[in-house]
Amino acid sequence: MFNPFAEIADDSDDVELVEQARAGSRDALEKLILRHQAWIYNIAVRMVFQPQDAEEVTQEVLIKAVTRLSTFQGNSQFRTWLYRITANHVLNMKRRGGEVRPQTFSSYAAAINDTPDLDLPDPRSVPVDVPLLVEEAKIACTTGMLLCLDREQRLIFTLGEILGVSDTVGSEILEISADNFRQRLTRARRDLYRFMHNQCGLVNTSNPCRCPRKTKGFIQDGHVDPDHLLFASQHLLRIQEAAADTIREIEDLLDRQHAAIFRDHPFLQPANHALWLRRILDRPEIRAALQLT
Repeated sequence: MFNPFAEIADDSDDVELVEQARAGSRDALEKLILRHQAWIYNIAVRMVFQPQDAEEVTQEVLIKAVTRLSTFQGNSQFRTWLYRITANHVLNMKRRGGEVRPQTFSSYAAAINDTPDLDLPDPRSVPVDVPLLVEEAKIACTTGMLLCLDREQRLIFTLGEILGVSDTVGSEILEISADNFRQRLTRARRDLYRFMHNQCGLVNTSNPCRCPRKTKGFIQDGHVDPDHLLFASQHLLRIQEAAADTIREIEDLLDRQHAAIFRDHPFLQPANHALWLRRILDRPEIRAALQLT
């Protein structure tokens, strides 16, 4: 699978598609969008939590990028140019989704602890397999933890720890030094992993919190909807598979255990590719900017 965050990435295909799109090729523009939209979407999900809000954020980013294609001069790799636009957008966008009600680690812990420990749902009472509901609860809960980080920490953690972006690539995207990127990532990991060590049974068996015991409570509180799963599915690609050719090394064993939880999350795709693409390609500003054929 194409990974724009690989340490050594050949972006000749991107550059060729950009030139064809500038010349008015709708097909080239569609290929360019499909090459990057899932990666931008997976960043957006971890910034706003709700997939429908993440689709909206992704479209906003791509509309910005496509209408500015004429400004790409090739002085940097296309991925650097595109993901700088992405980073700037998600750091400065209006609050939405899970961000509307700001969370702290203490308020998040209180919400989890207030959720009662219950037996798993009766398999006859739910429309999907119970293990899938437990997986949904786990992914939703750990994704929600990211909202306790501030936006910059959340973005850097998503890039560096979840998607495995190297210090060099991360620094190019955020326009900071590699040392600065590494230091900020270390702080984000420290804050999140300290919370997980004190709260989460996945990383510390002395903690009483267990995903199966919280699943029914999450359903009752509306955090998990058995009829509309947001994150879990029967067939999915994991982030660790999608980003397999990144090079970040995590030296500490405990940190590796924490990071594995997030890299085991699904690599998500927007729900309706065809409709999603049409919405972008049919935007008046896109057609006007590129005179699509």
